[in-house]
Amino acid sequence: MGRTLLLTGRPGIGKTTVVKTVVETLGEGAGGFYTEEIRGPGGRQGFRLVTLDGQEAVMAHVNLRGQERPRVTRYGVDVSAIERVGVTAVRQAIARGQLVVIDEIGKMELFCGPFKDVVLKAMNSPHPMLATVMAKPTPWVDSLKLMPHVMVWDVTVQNRDEMPSQVYRWLER
Repeated sequence: MGRTLLLTGRPGIGKTTVVKTVVETLGEGAGGFYTEEIRGPGGRQGFRLVTLDGQEAVMAHVNLRGQERPRVTRYGVDVSAIERVGVTAVRQAIARGQLVVIDEIGKMELFCGPFKDVVLKAMNSPHPMLATVMAKPTPWVDSLKLMPHVMVWDVTVQNRDEMPSQVYRWLER
């Protein structure tokens, strides 16, 4: 069983920035995905899932409607995109023995059953996992935080600049 580091903190605090800084240094030693905002007129329009090897998919958008699509606030969630791109990227990282990166384990991603399965598979693989999780209490995520091989670090304004070097030290152990 590998080690898992979960970064938590309020939205916009810099969790994804920490992850991107770490994976830029590791290069091909890391696999998985991160999420980024889709900006447009009037502000945020949705979220894009980006794999560390460059694939992209729109995961949620204000214009995604219908087909009994799950919604998180004003965004329709494309569960099939999460599975097709995100879950596949995590499976590949596990198979390649890379640091497994999942940004993020959040409300939108949790609509996808195969996503939850691959998170557990990654956590139980022999490889380390770095993930971001929502701070708001959620039973499934809270259960991950309680696993014995899991460390949870809170990203704050005060520590976010130092966090990448702390993650590198954690990976070296």
